[in-house]
Amino acid sequence: MAAYLFDASGIVKRYIHEPGTGWVRNLADPLASHEIFLARITMVEVTSAVTRRERGGTLPGQSATVILTQFRQDVAHQYNILEITPVLLHVATLLAETQGLRAYDAVQLAVALELHNQRVSAGQSAVTLVSADQELNAAATAEGLIVEDPNQHP
Repeated sequence: MAAYLFDASGIVKRYIHEPGTGWVRNLADPLASHEIFLARITMVEVTSAVTRRERGGTLPGQSATVILTQFRQDVAHQYNILEITPVLLHVATLLAETQGLRAYDAVQLAVALELHNQRVSAGQSAVTLVSADQELNAAATAEGLIVEDPNQHP
């Protein structure tokens, strides 16, 4: 069973048709039996992305409601949600400085690193970060993580 940590730019593709949507939907399909992890802040980021697209006129209002309802159901029943702790925020602060990341990207990377280290220490498979954010992907790779960009899987 493979383990994937999705940032918002990765998991939003499950709900909004973009390059990589089919690939993300296959990974996140419960029948695929993968472990899917999200940082708690991903809920804020996805809600913001969907709402902003609706307000910008690229998503009809009813579609945004349907998307957010489905996303919240999946959060409740399909995803493993990782909490943000003071220690993670400290690591994120260091990553923001050393890697030059935006705030939420630094938090996402700190979560990915902690999950990766926990899994490897427990003898489990490494976690793969799924993100369409090039800066985050470069920083994650520099920190030794496995990264998949869903845009590379159209």
